[in-house]
Amino acid sequence: MSDEKPIILSVDRNRRNSELLVQFLAKQGYQVLSAASQTEIESVLENTNKIELVLLDISGFDRQIWSLCQRLQEKAIPFVAIAAPHQAGMQQACLARGALGLLVKPLTAQNLLQLIRNLLQRA
Repeated sequence: MSDEKPIILSVDRNRRNSELLVQFLAKQGYQVLSAASQTEIESVLENTNKIELVLLDISGFDRQIWSLCQRLQEKAIPFVAIAAPHQAGMQQACLARGALGLLVKPLTAQNLLQLIRNLLQRA
Protein backbone atom coordinates (compact mmCIF):
# COMPACT_ATOMS: atom_id res chain seq x y z
CA MET A 1 0.00 0.00 0.00
CA SER A 2 1.42 3.40 -0.97
CA ASP A 3 1.38 6.66 1.01
CA GLU A 4 -1.67 7.80 -0.93
CA LYS A 5 -5.05 7.14 0.62
CA PRO A 6 -6.48 3.92 -0.79
CA ILE A 7 -9.62 4.44 -2.87
CA ILE A 8 -12.59 2.34 -1.82
CA LEU A 9 -15.90 2.30 -3.69
CA SER A 10 -19.01 1.78 -1.58
CA VAL A 11 -21.94 0.42 -3.61
CA ASP A 12 -25.21 0.63 -1.71
CA ARG A 13 -28.71 1.59 -2.89
CA ASN A 14 -29.43 3.01 0.56
CA ARG A 15 -27.79 6.44 0.38
CA ARG A 16 -27.94 6.96 4.15
CA ASN A 17 -26.03 3.74 4.82
CA SER A 18 -23.52 4.73 2.17
CA GLU A 19 -23.03 8.19 3.69
CA LEU A 20 -22.38 6.67 7.11
CA LEU A 21 -19.86 4.23 5.66
CA VAL A 22 -18.11 6.98 3.69
CA GLN A 23 -17.80 9.17 6.80
CA PHE A 24 -16.59 6.30 8.97
CA LEU A 25 -13.95 5.10 6.51
CA ALA A 26 -12.78 8.65 5.74
CA LYS A 27 -12.04 9.07 9.45
CA GLN A 28 -9.91 5.93 9.20
CA GLY A 29 -7.80 7.47 6.43
CA TYR A 30 -9.45 6.04 3.33
CA GLN A 31 -10.70 7.90 0.29
CA VAL A 32 -14.22 6.58 -0.29
CA LEU A 33 -16.42 7.03 -3.33
CA SER A 34 -20.04 5.96 -3.37
CA ALA A 35 -22.53 4.78 -5.95
CA ALA A 36 -26.19 3.90 -5.51
CA SER A 37 -27.35 3.01 -9.02
CA GLN A 38 -26.08 1.08 -12.01
CA THR A 39 -25.45 4.38 -13.84
CA GLU A 40 -23.42 5.79 -10.94
CA ILE A 41 -21.42 2.57 -10.65
CA GLU A 42 -20.57 2.62 -14.35
CA SER A 43 -19.56 6.28 -14.14
CA VAL A 44 -17.24 5.72 -11.17
CA LEU A 45 -15.64 2.68 -12.80
CA GLU A 46 -15.02 4.58 -16.03
CA ASN A 47 -13.72 7.78 -14.41
CA THR A 48 -11.61 6.54 -11.50
CA ASN A 49 -8.15 5.17 -12.16
CA LYS A 50 -7.23 3.15 -9.10
CA ILE A 51 -10.09 1.73 -7.09
CA GLU A 52 -8.40 -0.65 -4.69
CA LEU A 53 -11.49 -2.26 -3.16
CA VAL A 54 -15.26 -2.31 -3.67
CA LEU A 55 -17.67 -2.85 -0.79
CA LEU A 56 -20.69 -4.22 -2.62
CA ASP A 57 -24.01 -4.29 -0.78
CA ILE A 58 -26.00 -6.76 -2.83
CA SER A 59 -29.38 -5.78 -1.33
CA GLY A 60 -31.84 -4.55 -3.90
CA PHE A 61 -29.73 -5.11 -7.00
CA ASP A 62 -31.30 -8.45 -8.03
CA ARG A 63 -29.83 -9.82 -11.26
CA GLN A 64 -27.89 -6.59 -12.01
CA ILE A 65 -25.38 -7.67 -9.44
CA TRP A 66 -24.03 -10.48 -11.62
CA SER A 67 -23.00 -8.19 -14.46
CA LEU A 68 -21.34 -5.88 -11.93
CA CYS A 69 -19.42 -8.80 -10.37
CA GLN A 70 -18.25 -9.79 -13.84
CA ARG A 71 -17.21 -6.22 -14.64
CA LEU A 72 -15.20 -5.97 -11.42
CA GLN A 73 -13.43 -9.24 -12.21
CA GLU A 74 -12.63 -8.06 -15.75
CA LYS A 75 -11.09 -4.87 -14.36
CA ALA A 76 -9.24 -6.87 -11.66
CA ILE A 77 -10.88 -4.85 -8.87
CA PRO A 78 -11.26 -6.85 -5.66
CA PHE A 79 -14.66 -6.73 -4.00
CA VAL A 80 -16.35 -7.81 -0.81
CA ALA A 81 -20.05 -8.65 -0.81
CA ILE A 82 -22.28 -7.31 1.95
CA ALA A 83 -25.62 -9.03 2.45
CA ALA A 84 -28.56 -9.42 4.77
CA PRO A 85 -28.78 -12.77 6.58
CA HIS A 86 -31.83 -13.84 4.53
CA GLN A 87 -29.91 -13.55 1.23
CA ALA A 88 -28.00 -16.82 1.60
CA GLY A 89 -28.45 -17.81 -2.05
CA MET A 90 -27.08 -14.51 -3.32
CA GLN A 91 -24.21 -14.64 -0.86
CA GLN A 92 -23.03 -17.94 -2.28
CA ALA A 93 -23.50 -16.69 -5.83
CA CYS A 94 -21.34 -13.61 -5.15
CA LEU A 95 -18.58 -15.75 -3.68
CA ALA A 96 -18.79 -18.01 -6.71
CA ARG A 97 -18.49 -14.93 -8.93
CA GLY A 98 -15.27 -13.71 -7.36
CA ALA A 99 -16.06 -11.91 -4.11
CA LEU A 100 -13.00 -12.02 -1.85
CA GLY A 101 -15.08 -12.01 1.27
CA LEU A 102 -18.56 -11.76 2.62
CA LEU A 103 -19.90 -9.61 5.42
CA VAL A 104 -23.37 -10.22 6.80
CA LYS A 105 -25.34 -7.32 8.24
CA PRO A 106 -25.30 -5.92 10.78
CA LEU A 107 -21.66 -5.01 10.27
CA THR A 108 -19.28 -4.36 13.12
CA ALA A 109 -16.77 -1.58 12.69
CA GLN A 110 -13.85 -3.72 13.85
CA ASN A 111 -14.62 -6.62 11.49
CA LEU A 112 -15.05 -4.27 8.54
CA LEU A 113 -11.81 -2.40 9.23
CA GLN A 114 -9.80 -5.57 9.75
CA LEU A 115 -11.08 -7.10 6.53
CA ILE A 116 -10.29 -3.91 4.60
CA ARG A 117 -6.78 -3.75 6.07
CA ASN A 118 -6.12 -7.40 5.29
CA LEU A 119 -7.31 -7.09 1.70
CA LEU A 120 -5.44 -3.85 0.99
CA GLN A 121 -2.18 -5.26 2.38
CA ARG A 122 -2.41 -8.08 -0.16
CA ALA A 123 -2.91 -5.67 -3.05
